[in-house]
Amino acid sequence: MIDVMEILRSAVECEASDVFFVAGAPYSFRISGSIVTKGEARLMPDDLTGIVEKFYELQAQSSKEALSFDGIRDADFSFSVSRLGRFRANVYKQRGSYAAVLRVVKFELPDPKALNISDVVMGLSDKNKGMILITGAAGSGKSTTLACMVDKINSSRPGHIITIEDPIEYVHAHKTSLVSQREVVQDTDTYLSALRAALRQSPNVVLLGEMRDFETISVALTAAETGQLVLSTLHTIGAAHTIDRIIDVFPAGQQSQIRTQLSMCLEAVVSQQLLPTKDGKLMPAFEIMIMNNAVRNLIRENKLHQINNIIFSSSGEGMVTMDTSILSLYDKGMITPETARRYAANYETVVKHVGAG
Repeated sequence: MIDVMEILRSAVECEASDVFFVAGAPYSFRISGSIVTKGEARLMPDDLTGIVEKFYELQAQSSKEALSFDGIRDADFSFSVSRLGRFRANVYKQRGSYAAVLRVVKFELPDPKALNISDVVMGLSDKNKGMILITGAAGSGKSTTLACMVDKINSSRPGHIITIEDPIEYVHAHKTSLVSQREVVQDTDTYLSALRAALRQSPNVVLLGEMRDFETISVALTAAETGQLVLSTLHTIGAAHTIDRIIDVFPAGQQSQIRTQLSMCLEAVVSQQLLPTKDGKLMPAFEIMIMNNAVRNLIRENKLHQINNIIFSSSGEGMVTMDTSILSLYDKGMITPETARRYAANYETVVKHVGAG
């Protein structure tokens, strides 16, 4: 018998970020970015069925609306385990059997200082309107950064914060602000329907877990234009790539209008990566673009390729390129030259500094 609860306890104790259950291999943890085999025996398809049943049982215990996995080929949901933590589950089928990946989320909200989240990034929480995007690959810490920003807003000023997530990861208590947290499927049908409803719920801040399609992006831009602070994510790296991705989602006939909207309501784009350090931990590297007149003009004029030059030359305004952030970690002796080269945005720039290896 597979003791799921013991595996979850072990994952929390080992400070694992993810737990993997795939037929034909022992269960594994992702610790400091590396996958480490933990189980001794290979999991069989029947084992996986039992493990997935247990996840759905835990979901039913921690939610008012129980989900069913009959006929499910892939599903996202979350559940809590008392005195242990919160887990975001993705269950899917592969080669005819179930598989699952769990993201481990601690009950307590993360400490931005302990996680080395830039003061400039946290300072963006002081903005009252417009759109702030946190971007990066899956597992780069976007949700954690957003949770820190929402907690700072919640702790520092009155208002109504609405989060729309799939699923909810961090649970926010009411502090100085009121916080409404809505989970897609359980509390609302889609991101889009929840976002449209949010505009009628007198929000000051809207956190949109992900901007997935042009309709959702369009409504999010409207929300940012009409006086709310909109926080969201995209799976992109780099401010220029992020803006390009947003514009490309729209039909060609609308792209000029979207460039104008973005130039007016976008406030900042933060891209982040988690880099392995010499001591086996993970350290974030940030690219930070804060909107100024030069950036707004480049977006309107569709000269996105020049944005990196503005970021590089505007460090006095709090901006920083990804490569500058990476090289700062290298100069402090925290990462190896190999790591610096591997995560570089501009390989040639970093090689000039650390060598070709």
